Amino acid sequence: MEGFLFALLPALTWGSLVLVSEKLGGNSYNQTLGITIGSLLFAIMMTFINPPEWSSLVWIVGIISGIGWAFGQLFQFNSVKEIGVSKTVPISTGLQILGNTLFAVIIFREWNDKMTIIIGIVAIICLITGVLLTSYGDGDNKKEGSMKKGVFYLAISTVGYVTYVIVVRWNEVDGWSAILPQAIGMFLAALLLSIKHKPFNKYAGRNILTGMMWAVGNIGLLLANPKVGVAIAFSFSQMGIVISTLGGIFLLGEKKSQKQMAFVIIGCVLVIAGGIMIGFTKE
Repeated sequence: MEGFLFALLPALTWGSLVLVSEKLGGNSYNQTLGITIGSLLFAIMMTFINPPEWSSLVWIVGIISGIGWAFGQLFQFNSVKEIGVSKTVPISTGLQILGNTLFAVIIFREWNDKMTIIIGIVAIICLITGVLLTSYGDGDNKKEGSMKKGVFYLAISTVGYVTYVIVVRWNEVDGWSAILPQAIGMFLAALLLSIKHKPFNKYAGRNILTGMMWAVGNIGLLLANPKVGVAIAFSFSQMGIVISTLGGIFLLGEKKSQKQMAFVIIGCVLVIAGGIMIGFTKE
């Protein structure tokens, strides 16, 4: 039971992170910097509570991973400003799963039997279909430019997020040991990316809270993996898109037609289903 509670933490915290950050206000630079400050403070606390083992490799990999995350988060926020939370998060989630899966299959050779390949292909079909349904625009040509810009930002965001995950996996670095180096890389990259935009204001301060939320989700995933397995922990973490997508519609007032609403819900279900199936290919 404890393992499942840990596995729910990423879904709850990561799923509501963009939603909470938008409510707290600020631009993408304020928000990203605030999150990294919160994550860094949390990482420092965890270091004192449970001192990890560090090496030069852990520090290098962790910092590179954190830099990737900062790019991923900043451009995800940029996308939110263009197309809203209810479109950004499902598309972002689907692209991240696809990107990580391609690396897992091509580089790490994770799909090594027929059943796994079948499940994986069905999962990818679900993900692509879900992303397309979620991004359905109902013929609104006025926002066509914003949609193109939002998707462009998400492409950059996906590269950053995939780098954040893959570089740790590639070098077989322990996730717990990488927490502080990652947080330092996140903060330094966010600072460099945002310094020209005068990010230090009340909105950056408010978003320290969302940084703490992100860090709690990260710890939850690390604690859940050994207790319930990667497949279940990974699958549970995908459930957060329901919170962010529906929250964007009902709490932030992002307007949808009935047809769009139906497509968004079906799209979310398909992205979750694809994420769950991908999770089981990692067992």
